[in-house]
This record gives sequence, C-alpha cells and structure tokens, in this order.
Amino acid sequence: MKFIGSKENIENCDIVLVGLPFDGTSSFKSGSRFAPNSVRIYSDVLETYSPVFDKDIENVNFYDYGDICITVNNFQKFSQQVHNTYSELLKQSKRILSVGGEHLVTLPVVSAYKEFFENFKLIHIDAHADLRDNYLDEKFSHATVMRRISEVIKPEDIYQFGMRSGTKDEFVFAKNNTKFQPFHLNDNLNFIDELKGKKVYITIDLDILDPSVFPGTGTPEPGGVSFKELENFLKKLYNLDIIGADVVELLPDNDTSGISSVVAAKVIRELLILINK
Repeated sequence: MKFIGSKENIENCDIVLVGLPFDGTSSFKSGSRFAPNSVRIYSDVLETYSPVFDKDIENVNFYDYGDICITVNNFQKFSQQVHNTYSELLKQSKRILSVGGEHLVTLPVVSAYKEFFENFKLIHIDAHADLRDNYLDEKFSHATVMRRISEVIKPEDIYQFGMRSGTKDEFVFAKNNTKFQPFHLNDNLNFIDELKGKKVYITIDLDILDPSVFPGTGTPEPGGVSFKELENFLKKLYNLDIIGADVVELLPDNDTSGISSVVAAKVIRELLILINK
C-alpha cells in the first residue's frame, strides 16, 4: 500500500517518500519501525486536499518509494543503506520526506544531505533536546541524535523548538550552541527572516504533541503542544526553501485507536505540500 496521492512512477516526481523502519536504540517502548506502514494505511482516512494550505497533494509530484529494507538492530549497516539510497535520490535532485522509525534515523539522512548541500539549516521540533553525548553507554542513540548531528553540521545552524524535557547539561549545551527556543513553537518567529533564501531541512519528533493528542509514541512527555499549534508553525514555514524533512517516533501499537497514526499521516500530508516547490 502507498501513501494517499502517490504517483505510480518515480521518474517524473520531484519528491520521494521513504520509510525508515529502524528502532534499534529505543529505550522505553519500541515499535516505531512499524510506523511507515501504519501511516500509509491510515492516510486513506484523509482527504488529499489541505484546507490550511489550500493545496491538494494530488497536484504534488511525489512517489512513495516504500521502506528501505534494514537490519533491525544494526545501526552501522542501516546508515550505509540510507547513504546508498539517499545519495542516488539526491543525485537525481529529489527532495526526500522520510518516515521513521526512531529519531536516530535522522543522523544518516542529514549526513547524506551534507554531501550535496554544503550549508543548510536544520529545524528541529521535539519534546526532547536529544543532545546527550551518550545514553546508556551508547554514542548513537535516539537520545543523542542532535548531538551527533551537531558534529555533522554547525550547531549554530540547528534551530530547536518546543523542547520541554532533557538534562540540565543538554539545556546548557543548547543555550550555548544551537538556536534554542524551548517549551513553545510560536512565541518568536523572527528566525524565519534569517532562513529566507537558505536551504532548510525539517525534523519532527511527533512527541512534540501533547500525549492527549498523540499517545502513540515511545517516550510521551506531558505539557506538549496541540495539533493546531504544530500546524500553525508549519504554515509559517511555507515560503522557505525546504530541501527535505522527516517525521519520527510514531509507535502505532501504543495507540490501538489509530488516532496517532492519522495525526502522523496528516503531518506528512502537510509536509508534502511544504516541500513541493
């Protein structure tokens, strides 16, 4: 099954949707590897038309590539598979929307993008800072992903929004190194002027949403934003040059109602419109 609105062939498509079903470092609840398939199924609940953007993904040339076949717990092998696939797609000037999987999947994606875009900015939307230097004696973890990314691109090119959880060291690192706006999404939008004319990548950890809106995640964190707040934030990004994005940390089995999967699918629909240029 493909995501709603997907074209039949990749050749004439500008955007490629890729599933990254990896959750090898999930530390509380695992199962986000089942998310790509779940959002495809639940996308059928949605209309292709977005009233917020007044756009229809039927008019977006995107192709659902399916999932990268991976070894579930081997991050090095997974990273190589991402590099090989994404390098080939980026050589063809495709813009890629990735569906995780846990948040660590963003690291090899950003590393591949770095080879094609020397200077780009990264917008990170998340409940957690993900800036630990190691977690459970692991350098590569969903809890360290942004710290590792800050070693791939300059930390001052990382714009972090909405964080409401982390260690004191993480918050100090963020305040001293990244463009850091914790707790809220829409308080200060001056950053948009900074990003105009720049290449921008977006990573969204869906636990930015309050658990009352989105219970289907491995590390739910009370005090999150509403779906409308997230939607309004994304709307502000419409005129930016977005070269790619990812949506991570849906854990479908943690919400058997399917509501979280529908929410994730709707975020993906809006991102397809944002990326389409």
